[in-house]
Order: sequence, then C-alpha cells, then structure tokens
Amino acid sequence: MATRRLAIVFVMAFAMVLSVVSSARAATLIARVELKSPPPAAKMINTNADPYCTTMHKTDKLTSEEVVVNPGGTLADTFVYVSEGVTGTYPTPKNPVILDQIGCRYTPHAIGIMAGQPLMIRNSDATLHNIHPLPKVNTPFNLGMPTKGMTQTRVLAKAEAPFHVKCDVHRWMSGYIAVFNHPFFGVSNDKGVVEIDNLPAGTYTVESWQEKYGAKTQKVTVGASDKKELVFTY
Repeated sequence: MATRRLAIVFVMAFAMVLSVVSSARAATLIARVELKSPPPAAKMINTNADPYCTTMHKTDKLTSEEVVVNPGGTLADTFVYVSEGVTGTYPTPKNPVILDQIGCRYTPHAIGIMAGQPLMIRNSDATLHNIHPLPKVNTPFNLGMPTKGMTQTRVLAKAEAPFHVKCDVHRWMSGYIAVFNHPFFGVSNDKGVVEIDNLPAGTYTVESWQEKYGAKTQKVTVGASDKKELVFTY
C-alpha cells in the first residue's frame, strides 16, 4: 500500500512538472486596444424611472458605456480573442463567471466565458432587475431578479460571438457576453490591455471586437516561449 501511494504521489508530481514546463514553453500575447479617432460625447442617462437608481447615482451620474476611453486613449471593455488556428480541446473551468447588477448597471460590462462554464447572475441592488440576453446560437433566457442578493446560474453550451444583454426594466442597462471553446480570450482593462497566456506555438488570427466600432483582425505567428505585442487601433 505504501509503495502504491508513493507511485501515485510520483505520478502527480510528474504531471505538475509537465504542466509547468508546458506553460513555460507556451507563448503570451499582449494586446492593446487604442482609440485614435475622437471619442463620442458622453451620453447622460436619465434614471428617473427608478428612484432607487437615481439615489444610487446622486454624485456620479450614469453615462453610457458604449465607448469607455481610458486615460492615455485606450479602450476598455473590448473583447480580444483567438478566432482561428486553435486546435485540440481544453477543459471547461468549474468556477463560475459572475455577472452582477450593481448601481443599476451590468458589472462587468463585457464578459468572456468558456462554453459549458457556469454563468452566475447576481442582483446586488435593492430593486427589481431582469437579465435578458439575446444570443443567436445559445438558447435565450429572461430572468426576473426582484430581491437584493438573489442569484441565478445558467450555462451557455456553445461558442458564440459577442451578443447583447439588456434589462427590460431599466432600458439603459446594457452589456455583452461572448462564449468560447478555448481559453485564449480576454476583455481589455482600464489600461486597454488584454494578456493571453499559454498559447501553443502556431499561426493564429486574433480578433478584437468593440460594440460601437466593430471587429478588427490580425495574423500572428508565435513560437514556444514567445511574448508578442499586438495593437488594435480604432
């Protein structure tokens, strides 16, 4: 029995070493999303339809999140992902991606998730919300969430390009979800950057997608342990 346990420990340790070596030999893409054209004027949102939302934003008035420009002229909330060239299958994470409703807006505004990964939807507001995604590949759903702290979990089973999420109670609430069959994706942060790790050596098409400005693609070839930077300009 002791010999068997030792063998199991050895196999597990060997697998961990292989995983570390594999990751060390994989490539990293660092994508930056820039806005070179003049940004649209901020669109103020009238929240008078719900006094709760108005109270939540007495000092920081709600504005549209259609285009969020970071300091330095980069764009937040832009999907960047490998759209062509990925082979093989990848394990589906068991941990959920959380889409919250905070201050009468969807948070995060844009989320990427793997097909089959749990999507946990939460209402952190003390007012009625609903979440109404509009996918074309996956099955649409429409959930009413009347109480603070309420959660619902759904699974989007198929890969799908970014699609809109709306709230039928608060017409200004808007977000986007994209579903992938691999882990090589991200959403640009407050520096306009997406980092994609552990990409096997190969040639890929990398795509950016922003809800107002649309999609742009680039071809990139990476070798083992490469670190390459891409810039998507709108």
